[in-house]
Amino acid sequence: MRSTTILAVRRDGRLAIAGDGQVTLDKTIVKHGARKVRKISGGKVLAGFAGSAADGITLLEKFETKFGEFKDVTRAAVELAKDWRQDRALRRLEALMIVGTTDHLFLLSGTGDVIEPDEGIAAIGSGGAYAQAAAAALLRNTGLDADEIARKGLEIASEICIYTNKDITVESLP
Repeated sequence: MRSTTILAVRRDGRLAIAGDGQVTLDKTIVKHGARKVRKISGGKVLAGFAGSAADGITLLEKFETKFGEFKDVTRAAVELAKDWRQDRALRRLEALMIVGTTDHLFLLSGTGDVIEPDEGIAAIGSGGAYAQAAAAALLRNTGLDADEIARKGLEIASEICIYTNKDITVESLP
């Protein structure tokens, strides 16, 4: 998936999700400041998506509905993944999601994946592997807080991945 980069970091009771703003069509950058990271469900949950904007926003709305129904991020993530995999229309959505609270962090996909990372770091999008590696190094070797690690991890990814820029949005939960 050639798209944005989203990086989530949980540390010391905080969750930060950072996303770059680049939108690319084929080989052309068409926008620098898209917002792909949001607080949802009245600010109780952070979410970010990589992939098609319309598909990502649809998934955010579906997740928010599930969270409103179950009031639990884990259950909402599982229920969305089940629907996403089984529903013929949802299955065609081309995006990945990261959702989380200060207690839980999940990577969700249309193939039914609901992955809670071991280290409290998750990344998606074209620069995801670079951002995740940078964040893991920072988490293990510095005292930086979750917000700083997420921002710096994305900055490092932007220096390597041509589909990631330095127009970074960071949202966090205390």
